[in-house]
Amino acid sequence: MSETERSDTGEVLIVTGMSGAGRSTAANALEDLGWYVVDNLPPQMLRPLLELTSLAGGVLPRVAVVVDVRGRDLFSELPEALRALRERREMRLMFLDASDEALVRRFEAVRRPHPLQGEGTIVDGIRRERERLAAVRESADVIVDTTRYNVHQLATRVVELFSDEGDARHTLTILSFGFKYGVPPDADMIADMRFLPNPFWEEPLRALTGEDAAVRDYVLGQRGAVEFLDAYAGALAPVLAGYQRENKRHSVIAVGCTGGKHRSVVMARQLAERLETLPGVAVRVRDRDLGRE
Repeated sequence: MSETERSDTGEVLIVTGMSGAGRSTAANALEDLGWYVVDNLPPQMLRPLLELTSLAGGVLPRVAVVVDVRGRDLFSELPEALRALRERREMRLMFLDASDEALVRRFEAVRRPHPLQGEGTIVDGIRRERERLAAVRESADVIVDTTRYNVHQLATRVVELFSDEGDARHTLTILSFGFKYGVPPDADMIADMRFLPNPFWEEPLRALTGEDAAVRDYVLGQRGAVEFLDAYAGALAPVLAGYQRENKRHSVIAVGCTGGKHRSVVMARQLAERLETLPGVAVRVRDRDLGRE
């Protein structure tokens, strides 16, 4: 089907992911943003539902559908249903994930079995679910790892991703982080700032952060810092333009240093300043690990 034949009536978001990763929280946040949310819909019902929303015209401009393994055997048809839908209209797929350890803790906290554990353990159910969802995760437009999120942080993240951005066609999150706490699993690109001297070893700067002017001036005064920022921003400009052409609505650039306190915080903000003037791009800065030390 050609692009001109596609239905462009309203936005469509499919929400899926691991049980216990926060689908209900995400659905509630979307509903608060004004999305029409349908929960636990069998994949076979996706096409009739979206045809109905198209007939409704502007009455339902944004529709979010939660699809997950509660549909049991019906869920196995989700990959094929998604492929068919993408041929007919623009849509996005958000996949919510979390570490096995976090999922086990959450199931134990609510004292409920995993929907796929059967006669086995929670871990058995998580393993089976990951196997079933592998292909769906690969096709996701947005992957949100909720391992370190509480319900309020996840709701905030959903609002960041799916609230109105005016004329912006792409939302870019620049995320500072510390390598010693692990690489962000949902990053599209990673920039390593450990090529710059660490302000931690400068006694007057140690207790400060990248939000302080003294640390900012120190980092930007190092050889290669400004050159990197200018070159990296220049290299990202055609990438972000291409994302817009391919209808990729959101991306994450992770900027890391050792602890996520000094260099990455400075460089994330400086990179944002260089990219926020790009057409069609809304830029946000988040600090994952600032304050952990």
